Amino acid sequence: MAAASASGKLRLGVVGLGRLGKRHAENLAYRVPGATLVAACSPVEEERAWAREALPAPRLYDDYADLLADSDVDAVWLVTPSSLHAKQIVDALRAGKHVFCEKPLSLDLAECERVLAEAARYPHLQATIGFMRRFDPSYKDAFDKIEAGTIGRPFLVRSQTTDKNDTDGFFVRFAGTSGGIFLDCTVHDIDVARWLLGKPRAKRVFAAGAIALHEGLRESGDVDNGVAICEFEDGKLAMFYASRTQAHGNDTHSEVIGTAGALAIGHNPRANRVEIYDANGIRNECTPNFFDRFEEAFLYEARAFVAAVQRGATSSGAGAGAQAGATLADALEATRIGIALRRSLQTGDAVTL
Repeated sequence: MAAASASGKLRLGVVGLGRLGKRHAENLAYRVPGATLVAACSPVEEERAWAREALPAPRLYDDYADLLADSDVDAVWLVTPSSLHAKQIVDALRAGKHVFCEKPLSLDLAECERVLAEAARYPHLQATIGFMRRFDPSYKDAFDKIEAGTIGRPFLVRSQTTDKNDTDGFFVRFAGTSGGIFLDCTVHDIDVARWLLGKPRAKRVFAAGAIALHEGLRESGDVDNGVAICEFEDGKLAMFYASRTQAHGNDTHSEVIGTAGALAIGHNPRANRVEIYDANGIRNECTPNFFDRFEEAFLYEARAFVAAVQRGATSSGAGAGAQAGATLADALEATRIGIALRRSLQTGDAVTL
């Protein structure tokens, strides 16, 4: 692995500079005290041009292999297409780099398992998957209250990810490679449910869906609204709703029901604390997209990853899962459940895992 910088900061290279990659790059460059952004990689010239203007003079690459060969890069931050994640993680580990990768680990279970097997060969390297809701202050507070026994034994999670309707149809063009609505959207809710319920293993799932607005999704076998139920081995349950067609904005919220109470997280997706009183009644504005809803979470997960590497936490250690986000094994389980939900949607039958 590359030697640490003289300043003690973790030297990072971000890979992928699309809409989310830009957000991550700016966080790493300006808002994570323990990190320094030394390199960026994109095959798209317009994105590299953006980096020249917006970032503090990182070395720019159009080829991932060249970035991995840079001895001044300690860790890579992958914000690339899902189909590339598994190979890019393996390549990073083999190059001696710590790696953070946006979800999902892969859309293929065999590929997920291959990454876990490869990561086991490098226990000194941190490998984390970007399920950022674990770092959202409200979700983290709910987790801490559950751990403290505030609602007794939790046994049911209801969780949703619903996006504002995109009339431009970006996700319709993306549907062929997204893995479907459950792997693209609900995978976050799946991870949250397992996290809040104590990481139970899924036993059986059932899913159904509808196309409310975007007929173009039929070609790829996807839907713009989907519901699902997941049964876990210890009798715990999760219920999920995913939507691409909301009129009011991004509305992400969860509820945890326990034997002695319940917790609701984000039921009112308010953009801020302003309430508007007018002829339409009393209302508040909604978070327009997931960037705004989870702005803090994206920042805190970056800080946690850098801190975990600097502490020497391992990707398989007990501390890594609690302190540095979702492990590769967590990501594999979320993918396993998401794939089963997609199969249930396609067949109309419950799927046993």
